[in-house]
Amino acid sequence: MQETAPEAAPSTPAPDAPPRPLLLLVDGSSYLYRAYHALPDLRANPGDPASQPTGAIRGMINMLTALRKDYPHAQYAACVFDASGPTFRDAIYPRYKAQRAPMPDDLRRQIAPIHEVVGLLGWRVLAVPGVEADDVIGTLAHAAEGQGMEVVVSSGDKDLAQLVTEHVAIIDTMSGKRRDLAGVQAEFGVPASRMLDYQTLVGDAVDNVPGVDKVGPKTAAKWLAEYGSLDAIVAHAGQIKGAAGQNLRQALDWLPTGRELLKIRTDCDLAGHVEGLPAMNSIAAGAMQEPALADFYEKYGFRTLAKGLKKPAPAPAPAADLFTDAPAASHAEGGGVRYETVLDWPAFDRWLARIEAAELTALDTETTSLDEMQARIVGLSFSVAPGEAAYIPLAHTGPDAPEQLPMDEVLARLAPWLENPRAPKLGQHVKYDRHVFANHGIEVRGYVHDTMLQSYVLEVHRPHGLASLAERHLGRGGVSYEDLCGKGAHQIPFAQVPVDKAAEYSCEDSDQTLDVHLALWPRLEQDERLRAIYALEVRCSEVLYQIERHGVLIDTALLRKQSHELGQRIVALEQQAHELAGQPFNLGSPKQIGEIFFNKLGLPVVKKTATGAPSTDEEVLEKLAEDYPLPARILEHRGLSKLKGTYTDKLPQMVDAGGRVHTHYAQAVAVTGRLSSNDPNLQNIPVRTTEGRRIREAFIAPPGHAIVSCDYSQIELRIMAHLSGDAALLKAFTDGLDVHRATAAEVFGVVPDQVSSEQRRYAKVINFGLIYGMSSYGLARNLGIDNTAARNYIERYFERYPGVRRYMDQTVAFAREHGYVETVFGRRLTLPEIKGGNGPRRAAAERQAINAPMQGTAADLIKKSMVAVQQALEAEGRASRMIMQVHDELVLEVPEAEIDWVTAEVPRLMAGVAALQVPLVAEVGVGPNWEQAH
Repeated sequence: MQETAPEAAPSTPAPDAPPRPLLLLVDGSSYLYRAYHALPDLRANPGDPASQPTGAIRGMINMLTALRKDYPHAQYAACVFDASGPTFRDAIYPRYKAQRAPMPDDLRRQIAPIHEVVGLLGWRVLAVPGVEADDVIGTLAHAAEGQGMEVVVSSGDKDLAQLVTEHVAIIDTMSGKRRDLAGVQAEFGVPASRMLDYQTLVGDAVDNVPGVDKVGPKTAAKWLAEYGSLDAIVAHAGQIKGAAGQNLRQALDWLPTGRELLKIRTDCDLAGHVEGLPAMNSIAAGAMQEPALADFYEKYGFRTLAKGLKKPAPAPAPAADLFTDAPAASHAEGGGVRYETVLDWPAFDRWLARIEAAELTALDTETTSLDEMQARIVGLSFSVAPGEAAYIPLAHTGPDAPEQLPMDEVLARLAPWLENPRAPKLGQHVKYDRHVFANHGIEVRGYVHDTMLQSYVLEVHRPHGLASLAERHLGRGGVSYEDLCGKGAHQIPFAQVPVDKAAEYSCEDSDQTLDVHLALWPRLEQDERLRAIYALEVRCSEVLYQIERHGVLIDTALLRKQSHELGQRIVALEQQAHELAGQPFNLGSPKQIGEIFFNKLGLPVVKKTATGAPSTDEEVLEKLAEDYPLPARILEHRGLSKLKGTYTDKLPQMVDAGGRVHTHYAQAVAVTGRLSSNDPNLQNIPVRTTEGRRIREAFIAPPGHAIVSCDYSQIELRIMAHLSGDAALLKAFTDGLDVHRATAAEVFGVVPDQVSSEQRRYAKVINFGLIYGMSSYGLARNLGIDNTAARNYIERYFERYPGVRRYMDQTVAFAREHGYVETVFGRRLTLPEIKGGNGPRRAAAERQAINAPMQGTAADLIKKSMVAVQQALEAEGRASRMIMQVHDELVLEVPEAEIDWVTAEVPRLMAGVAALQVPLVAEVGVGPNWEQAH
C-alpha cells in the first residue's frame, strides 16, 4: 500500500483546554483535476462514449466521502473552487498562468455536476469571482484561526504551505503527506513563515511566475538559512558570488512582483459568499441529503453508490449482490469496521464457519519474502463482508508477540476449504498467494476473482496495486508496508511487526480487496467483451502459476563455461579498444568516450545531448560503427558484458535444488496485454547473435525428455491482414505465400520469382516497420537509403495495399475520438496522450494506436493458446509441461513418449483458438535444448 502519514488529526489542545472547533477546507480545483486524471473514462451510459463523462465526479465523491470519514467531528466544512474569469494577478502580470493548457472538454462538462454533488454531500461550495481558490482558503483559514479554530486544508498544492501555522495544517490525501510546521521544515528546509520568500526565489513554473534563474530549492533554502529572509538576501545581493549571485542581481527588479503574485491573500472580501466572518456559520458542516443524492447517483450511473444509500452495509451478502450491484465500499461511506485478531480455537472455528458459508471470501497472506518461491506465511486474513475481516497470526516473533495458534494445525484445518474449487475466493494478485500456499504444501483452488486483473482489464494505463485501487475507487488510504516495517537497512521482517498493527494492516488489505471488487466487477459485467478478456486473464493466471512452479532446467556447467569464454573476449575487446584509442579508458564512461571520440580522434558528432554535449548513446555508436572500428568494439564489449552479467553469471546463482530456474510472469504490466518475464527475464535473451543463441543451449530437457517449441508464424502481419481486410494481403496469406516476397513483388513491380534477396529484406523492413508506425525517416535509417527513396517505397506500398492505409487512418481517427483502441477480442488499450499530449507525445500515441491492436491481439492469441494447451494436457492426463512463454512462442518439456502427440496437437490447438480472415500457423521444433528446438 502507498506510504501514509500518521492519522491526520488536528493539533492536540492542552489537557485542560476545551477542544478547538475544526474547519475542514478542500482545495476543490486541485481535487477535481486529480480526480479527472486518477479515474478511468467513466460514462453515465457505459456503452455510449458520447454520454456524460463521470470519472471526475466519482473521484470527487470518493475523496470527499473519505475525508469526512477521517474528520467526523469537523464543525465547519467548505470545498473551494476557482471561479471563471480573471483575477487581480492577471492585472499585475498578463502572462500569469499563460502556458496552462485549457481545461479538457470532458472535465469541463463535469464541473456543474461536481458542484451539485459536493453540496449534496454536506459541503458548502464556494467559488468567488475575481478571487482564486487559494486566496479564499487563505482568508477562511486566517479568520478561523483568529477565532480559536483548528484548520485542516486538504490539497496537493505545495504553495498552500505558506498558510501553515500552529493551528493550520495542510494534508494531501493522495500521498498521505501532512504539512504542519514540522512537516514544512522537513520537506522544504525552511520554516513555514518563510515559504513565500522561498517560493519567490524558486518561482512557480506551473503558474508561469519566474523566480531567480538557476536558483532551485537547495539554493533558496541555503540562502534563507544564511540570511534569514528574502529582504535580507536582497540587501546582501552584492555579496553573493558566482552565477547564482549574478542571476539574483538581475532579478532584483522582478522579485517584488513575483512575491506579490505568489502571496496567498488572507484578507479577501467574501461578502455575499460567506456570511458572518469571522464566525462563518454559513459554512457549518451539513448532513448528506440522501434522497437527492440517490437521484443524483441514479442520473449519473452510480448504481452502487445509490444502493449504498438505500440500505445499510449488509452482513454476508448473497451471491446476487456480490456479483452485480453490491454497494462499493459501503462502510467507507459512513459505516464502521470490525476487524478481529484470531488467537484461540473458538474464534478460529467461528471464522472458519463464516468463510465456508460465504458466497465470496477475500483472502490475503502476510509473508516473509516477496520471492514467491521462497516466501513463508506469517499470517492470514479474510473478509467476507464490507468492513468485516479477521487476521490469524501464525509466525510473529516480536518480543511482545502473544501466543498464537499452531501454524501446521491451522493450515491443516483450513486446507479443505482452501483446496475446494467450489469455495469462491478473491484476492489481489492471487498468483503470488497460490505460490505461498504451495510452499506449505497446499494447492489453493477456487480463486474466481483477482482485483489486480480486474483493474488491468478496465484501466490498463493506471497503477494496479491495492493502495492505488483503494484510493482511486474507494477514496480510502491505509497503512503501508513501510509504515509497519520501515525502509532500507532499518526495515524489520513482517514477523516482528506487533500483532495488533499487523492485524489492522492485513484486515484492511482483505477488506479493501473485497470493496474494490464490489466497485469493479459490476463494470465488467456490463461489458461482455471486457468480461471475456477478464475471464481469459484469470484462466491465464492459473496457467502461469503452473509454468512458474515447474520452472525450466538449466545446464549450469555450460553457462559457467560460456561465462569464462565471454570474460576472455570482453578483456580482449577492452585491450583492442585501448589500442585503437591510443590510451586506456573506461569503456563504460560516456564522458571519457566522448573526449576520445570528438577531442582526440575527431569523429563526427551525430547528435547532442540536452546539455549540448556530443552524445555517445547506443544510436550514435551504431551509426559511427558503420565507418569506425572503435565504436564497433565498444558496442560489442557492451553487448557481451550485458550477456555475461545478466545471464551466464546470474542464471547459475538462481537455480533451485533441482537445478531449475523459476521466472516470474507479470500479467498487469504491458499496456498491450503482453506478459513480462523477470527475475530472471527469459524473454530478452538475444536470438540474433551467436552468443545469445548459445545461452539458449543451456535451457535443457531432463533425461528421457525433449524441448518442444511452438511459435506463431508472422502473427502480427496476419493480424494486420485481418484488421485491414486488404485484399492483396489477405490473398498472400490465404495462398500460403512468402508475404515478404509478395510485398517486394508489389512494391518493386516484379514477379515473385524475380524478387532479389535485397528486395525481400527491404520489404520485410517495410512490413514490420509500418506495423510500428515507422516514418519515412525511420525507414531510411533502417535501410540505409535517403528519405526520398524511403518515402517512395511507403507510397508504393500503400498504393498496392490500400486497405492497410485505410485501417491506419480509421484507427487513428477512432483513437482520437474515444481515447482508446481495441484488439480483435475486445481488450481495450487506452492512449491518454492521443488527446491531451503535446506534439511529439501525441504523434507517438498515434503510432501506438496503429500497433497496439496488433500487439494486443497477438497477446490475446498466445494467452488463449496457453489456456487451450493446458486444458488439453490435463484432459489427456499428459506428463508434458509448459515451461516458458516467450512473446509468440510456447516452450514445453515433453517426455519422449509424448513427442508425436505434442508436435501434432499443440500447433493444431494454437491455430484453432480463433477464426481470423487468414489462417493462423504455428511452427514446431524439437531438440534436447531450447536453441535446437527453436
